[in-house]
Amino acid sequence: MVWDRAVQFYNQTFENADPRVAEWPLMQSPFPTLTICLSYVFVVKYLGPSLMKNREPLDIRWLMAFYNFAMVIFSFWVFYYFGVYGWFGSYSWKCQPVDYSNSPQALGMASICWWFYISKFIEFTDTIFFVMRKKFRQVSTLHVVHHGIMPMSVWLGLKFTPGGHSTFFAFINSFVHVLMYVYYGMAALGPHMNKYLWWKKYMTTIQMIQFVMIFTHAFQLLFINCNYPRGFMYWIGFHAVLFWFLFAEFYKHTYKRKLDSTKKQHTNGHSLTNGHTNGYSNGNGLHANGNGLVQETNGYTHYQNGTSAEDGRKKTE
Repeated sequence: MVWDRAVQFYNQTFENADPRVAEWPLMQSPFPTLTICLSYVFVVKYLGPSLMKNREPLDIRWLMAFYNFAMVIFSFWVFYYFGVYGWFGSYSWKCQPVDYSNSPQALGMASICWWFYISKFIEFTDTIFFVMRKKFRQVSTLHVVHHGIMPMSVWLGLKFTPGGHSTFFAFINSFVHVLMYVYYGMAALGPHMNKYLWWKKYMTTIQMIQFVMIFTHAFQLLFINCNYPRGFMYWIGFHAVLFWFLFAEFYKHTYKRKLDSTKKQHTNGHSLTNGHTNGYSNGNGLHANGNGLVQETNGYTHYQNGTSAEDGRKKTE
C-alpha cells in the first residue's frame, strides 16, 4: 500500500539521521517544526489581520528597537561560535566533511547549528510586527513562504549534517544579520536617526555578495572529491542562486528607477512622481531584507521587521 511504503521510506530515511541530535528539543521528528511553520502562516495571513481589522495600528516602536538590538547580540553570538567551532581556523574552506564524533568541537558545532535553527523561529517576529502595525502589504506571499520554509530547511540540515561544509551559509548569514538588525534597530528609534542611515542601499549589495560567497563555496564541491552529501550542497547552492537573482532584480529596479527619476527632475525642473516636489516615487517595488523580499510603497522603505525610515513623510503630510 502507498501508506506502508511512505512509512517505510520515512523510517529508512531517518535511520541515517545524526543520533547526537535525536533527543534535542524539536528534533525527534519534523512534525513539530512543520506545525509551527504552518501555524505561523495561518497567524500572519489570516488570524492576525482579522484581529487587527477594526483596530488602530499599534505603536510598538520601542518594542521593535529592543527586539532589533537583541537580535544584533544574538546574531553576533551565533556568528562568533560558528567561527570558534570551525570557520575561524580549523575548518577547510575547500572541503569540510561533517565530524560526527562526540568531541567538544563537533558537539559545539552541532549545538550552534541548533541555535541557528531556533533563530529562524525568532525571526517570525519580523512578520508579526508588520501585522501589529497593519502593514499588511508587507506580508507578501514571497515573504511568508520564505520565512515559513526556512525552519524546515534548516531542520533537515541539522538532523542529518549538523556541521561541515554547508554551515558556511549559516556563518555568513549570521554576520549579515548583525548588520541588518543594527540598521533596523536604528531606524526603529525614529526619523531623527535617518541621517545616520546613509548606508541603506549598501545593505542590498552586502546581501548579494553574501549569496555569491555561499553558492561559490557550495558549488566548488562539483570539482572536488569531498566526503560531504551532495544533496545538501545543491540545496544550499541553488537557494543562494535564486535569492541572488531576486536581490539583483530588486537592486536594478529600485536604484535605476531612482536614478532615472532624478534625471527627469533635473530635466523638467519638477517632480513627475506624485505631484510633490520631494522627489519620492509613488510606485510599488520590492525591498530586499535578507530573509526575503517585501513591498516598498510610496517611496518609504518598509523594512523586514516593520521598521520604516520615514525621511520623506514630513515633506508630504
